Amino acid sequence: MPSLYTITFVTTMSAIALIILPLMNVKSKNFHLTTKNAVKMAFFLSLPPLLLFALQSQMSSSATVKWFNLGITNLSFTTQFDVYTIIFLPVAFLVTWSILEFSTWYMQSDPNIEQFFKYLLIFLLAMITLVCAGNLFLLFAGWEGVGMMSFLLIGWYHARSDAATAALQAVLYNRLGDIGFLLTFCWLMKNAQSVEFQHIMSIQPHTPLLMGFITAAASKSAQFGFHPWLASAMEGPTPVSALLHSSTMVVAGIFLLIRVHPLLSHSPVALTTCLCLGALSTFFAASYALAQNDIKKIIAYSTSSQLGLMMVAIGLNLPYLAFFHISTHAFFKAMLFLCSGLIIHSINDEQDIRKMGGLQHALPMTTTCLSIGSLALMGTPFLAGFYSKDAIIEAASTSYANSMALLLTLIATAFTAVYSVRLIYFTSMMHARMNPILLCDENDSRVLNPLARLATGTIAAGLLISNIILPNHPLIHSMPAYMKLAALIITVIAFAIAYDLTKVFWTTPSMSYETKKYDPLFFNQIVHRSSTTTTLNLAWYLVTHLMESVLMKKFGPNYIETSQLSLIKTVRLTQTAQIKAYLSVLFITLICSTLVLWWN
Repeated sequence: MPSLYTITFVTTMSAIALIILPLMNVKSKNFHLTTKNAVKMAFFLSLPPLLLFALQSQMSSSATVKWFNLGITNLSFTTQFDVYTIIFLPVAFLVTWSILEFSTWYMQSDPNIEQFFKYLLIFLLAMITLVCAGNLFLLFAGWEGVGMMSFLLIGWYHARSDAATAALQAVLYNRLGDIGFLLTFCWLMKNAQSVEFQHIMSIQPHTPLLMGFITAAASKSAQFGFHPWLASAMEGPTPVSALLHSSTMVVAGIFLLIRVHPLLSHSPVALTTCLCLGALSTFFAASYALAQNDIKKIIAYSTSSQLGLMMVAIGLNLPYLAFFHISTHAFFKAMLFLCSGLIIHSINDEQDIRKMGGLQHALPMTTTCLSIGSLALMGTPFLAGFYSKDAIIEAASTSYANSMALLLTLIATAFTAVYSVRLIYFTSMMHARMNPILLCDENDSRVLNPLARLATGTIAAGLLISNIILPNHPLIHSMPAYMKLAALIITVIAFAIAYDLTKVFWTTPSMSYETKKYDPLFFNQIVHRSSTTTTLNLAWYLVTHLMESVLMKKFGPNYIETSQLSLIKTVRLTQTAQIKAYLSVLFITLICSTLVLWWN
């Protein structure tokens, strides 16, 4: 019988070939349907390795295939198949298949639907390249691929200035992270003469090297300081938001840290940086989500908060828990975005949750899936989010972690429950606050089937993946009951407080638009305004002083003055205002002229 990794290699290559095949015939009228079916077949092809892996439980083994060297350099085309690849690919294919099927309905009136599906397909291929990469060179190719495609997809409605600005903002923030990645890449090429993962893991970790990796991951995964682009990315179509936030772009940074984790684990400075950065990100993003009224931005900030939680898992030296949360998070986050897209479409493109309400009667399937996704997000027992989220908080409370990081994570967990209840309450419950003549219709298989698949994943994926990815020998076998139940108790208390708030304060939502007290965009205004003002002022200062001190003084009026002064002084000697001097000059000139003429 062929080995597990032979089967994985063959099925993965077949899946990639299936995905590339539709790109050969982009002009086809049914390109979007061909694309959806190709990803669907790729998903079914990726299942046998996962089932074999689950049965064999080969947790720590991996296989690397070196295809060819690239010229005289040490760069090569290498792929790696391990537990992360085998689990991630089916998740990515299933989520993408659901999003593509939903897109056939959502984008049906768009004249460029074929191009839209082409972009989504290349986006998925770039992420597969990143996940299967066996060295930093190939990983960087996938890394840049998801960055470039996110720019094109976020700016899909590029005629709108907000969409064009959001796309540019995403690229600029990611360029900052790419500086860290490229510095790390160049350092490894110079000092280690290789970028293969097996070789990198054997070198002595250097803090600047690890900080380059962390900077790259922080910008791609929208950690605190790099987070504004993630909320702005909501300007793209809803399927783009769903794919971007679930299983592609934003998890690329965390995935990079999981790949290089053996290096990070030897550096307490790097682990502490990840832990504190993650805790700060999860807290700030959760507090931002509380103040939002745009349904897509609430879900976007919840993504940022969950990415912070993944970063906390990296900082706790538990990369498999971070990956576990990536896998479970993909299902319910994609489902939340698809539900929000359907709601927005149904109520005439309105995104303000204060103008929704009573949708449990008009859109029962959509609001049910929205509620399941929100409950999974807050960590309700036995849904997908519970298994991974609870495990991370449990690990944080039993480790020798920074207590401030643990406190921020627990507060963020409470905030998650509050904004999830708020989202469910304002969209689904109470009386309707939208136009009564709107036609809400969800009776379309292209909508219901993706939601049903993702809802099934949200309910079942946590249990299935936990049996595969969690090690057989956990580090901690017992803990006090209060520590074990900490996350659950905090979530229940926050849920109860939020439900009480609904009855007291949220019965008639405030419609005042003047208040900016809790506007999370203060970060954008402070950072963007100050950075541009400082840059422009510095440039103005340098240019004006350079012009004045160098060009104007050295080559301008001062130069003309000094160069002509000696000539002017010489000419002035002849201007004495004495008649005898002028007559003497006249006679001397006549004598010289006569002598010259006589000589000739």
